[in-house]
Amino acid sequence: MRRDQAKLAGAVEVEKDRARYGLLAVLISNVAIAGVVIFGVWRLDGDKSVIVGVLSAAFTAMSGMTTAYLGIKAVSNTATAMTQDRAPREQPAPPVPQQPNGG
Repeated sequence: MRRDQAKLAGAVEVEKDRARYGLLAVLISNVAIAGVVIFGVWRLDGDKSVIVGVLSAAFTAMSGMTTAYLGIKAVSNTATAMTQDRAPREQPAPPVPQQPNGG
């Protein structure tokens, strides 16, 4: 395997790890928020107006965190794709000038 291919394979693995751990962090955060909300709603004993406020705040936090992660990931993937497209390309050879006929 060439050095460039090994470098690319390593970069792909690092990107996969970042995606996995980022998604894991978002999921753990959402589960933690859900746990706090469930505990809070259980402790409120049916005060509907406060429960609605707690649930809407939790939904906003969870959707904001998930959207931020997906947005950052999309921008990162786009930037990576754009830098790979800018790899040096072969330039076509300049046209050879025609020689005048000498005879």
